[in-house]
Amino acid sequence: MKNDECTIYILTKNGAKQSFRKGKDGWIQTSSKGIVRGCTAEQVLSHLLPPLVFGHVILKVEPDSKVEKQKQK
Repeated sequence: MKNDECTIYILTKNGAKQSFRKGKDGWIQTSSKGIVRGCTAEQVLSHLLPPLVFGHVILKVEPDSKVEKQKQK
């Protein structure tokens, strides 16, 4: 699976959810409030690494639906 074929989700214990997706023009972050902003690969890592170290979130990586459909054919 390539990084542009999946979405990364960060789920906190209080219910907040952020997602990161690689688009044609770079990474896109969507906040739990629905705010969408572009970010660099370094910014994605700076959001992912601290929660992984402290272990206070759930991290999910899910394939995008269009990728799953292509694999089924």
